[in-house]
Amino acid sequence: MSVLFAVGSACFVVASIPGFVELVGSLADSAVYFVGSIFFTSAATIQWFQSGGLTFPLRQLGWWSSAVQLVGTLYFNATTFRALQSGLDANEYDRLVWTPDALGSICFLVSSYLACVEISGLSARPLRTRDSVIATANLVGSVAFGIAAVASFVVPSSGSTLDLAAANLFTAIGGVCFFFGAVLTRPASSHQDDAAPATSL
Repeated sequence: MSVLFAVGSACFVVASIPGFVELVGSLADSAVYFVGSIFFTSAATIQWFQSGGLTFPLRQLGWWSSAVQLVGTLYFNATTFRALQSGLDANEYDRLVWTPDALGSICFLVSSYLACVEISGLSARPLRTRDSVIATANLVGSVAFGIAAVASFVVPSSGSTLDLAAANLFTAIGGVCFFFGAVLTRPASSHQDDAAPATSL
């Protein structure tokens, strides 16, 4: 699971580097985002099953965190797949690409916050534990993804992205944070199985 999250995160980091899209072209760059989203969804599915899956332990924050995160990855599947389509005008782009991106980012924010609350309590005060560091890294990554989503909105009147540089920068920051969290999760998973579902992303 942690390896899948790490690979997905790495894909988002690489694809958000301006020099990469100039090197491989926009279609290949979009394909890397899509592949990364598939890795995210694969990892999130494993995490959801580890947290209870179809048993629906509704009172457990870990289950809610992983379930909301899984929904978010599905939105990212949709947005990255639609981004492969060329010839979209501004309105079509905002509806088919930007909207699921924004919804996926909201899901990640909610999921990460729930994971922090499960670990630190309602005060969400950071604790000096591996799980807390992972949850905090993922929360920061989710905030970064949210900022990137806002910045990537295409203004219909001009047909240009609101702030492409910020969208790329915060996507990269988010990807780095998620990668860091995934790497930290791997050594902890062998002896902290109960905590892993709530803190992997």
